[in-house]
Amino acid sequence: MKGVREFTSPFHRPRCLAAAAGGKEKLTHPGKAILAGGLAGGIEICITFPTEYVKTQLQLDEKANPPKYRGIGDCVNQTIKSHGARGLYRGLSSLLYGSIPKSAVRFGMFEFLSNHARDETGRLDSTRGLLCGLGAGVMEAVVIVCPMETVKVKFIHDQSSVKPRYRGFFHGVGEIIRTEGIRGTYQGLTATVLKQGSNQAIRFYVMTSLRNWYKGDNPSKSINPLVTGTFGAIAGAASVFGNTPLDVVKTRMQGLEAHKYKNTLDCAMKIMRYEGVRAFYKGTIPRLGRVCLDVAIVFIIYEEVVKVLNAVWNTE
Repeated sequence: MKGVREFTSPFHRPRCLAAAAGGKEKLTHPGKAILAGGLAGGIEICITFPTEYVKTQLQLDEKANPPKYRGIGDCVNQTIKSHGARGLYRGLSSLLYGSIPKSAVRFGMFEFLSNHARDETGRLDSTRGLLCGLGAGVMEAVVIVCPMETVKVKFIHDQSSVKPRYRGFFHGVGEIIRTEGIRGTYQGLTATVLKQGSNQAIRFYVMTSLRNWYKGDNPSKSINPLVTGTFGAIAGAASVFGNTPLDVVKTRMQGLEAHKYKNTLDCAMKIMRYEGVRAFYKGTIPRLGRVCLDVAIVFIIYEEVVKVLNAVWNTE
């Protein structure tokens, strides 16, 4: 209306001005995300696998049987005593073969979704970050994680048997498919989708929130690796406390004793009935150590590889 001055709140900053003042955040091409994510996943799992091994053994150690291990240290000592230090890497091959494509799918899907969810300044808000993370987690669960995790858990569980059946990755996979069919590599699919979906939703929500807080009004502000690693560790810890019960159920559904459970809900109810609430948090400490280190390393490597790819691969 002519002659009337429009009131603008001092707390409201038009997007166009914010973009002009701070620049625009550069989008990551999904192809670069796939390459960087795959490399980051492979390096990370080689560093952190022993903690994954211990976590899985403790989760498989049922109270009713009675327990084989008295804790983290006892599990490590028994494993080294029986199988040497290499025993802590039992099942690494199955996880390594899956970790590279898993991280590739995760980051590729996240960047694909987030590129369509960002505003005109390139900023991704926390809620959309959570939804993009959820989509990435569900995709990696169905395509990669469920068969990979099933094989890994069976390998680790097999080592606890008096007479181990699997002589290596390819022999083990062949035996699983021969005796159980392709469905044998997709045990616990529902639990895996719930776990991975919530995992990545939590992690990307926290990472997005922390990045937006750090960058403030400048979307193009760079973040050094130490800060990225710290944010990654916080995101990893949040996901551990948020979904360890789902991880325990998933592990039981993929173990050699999975036939005892009718489905994911039945597994959860039996754990509650026979072992109590604390059983849902078995392996939390070793998982916390692994996941915090895992997420920190993955995000650091991912961000640094993307920077290199941006310098040599023009996708504008």
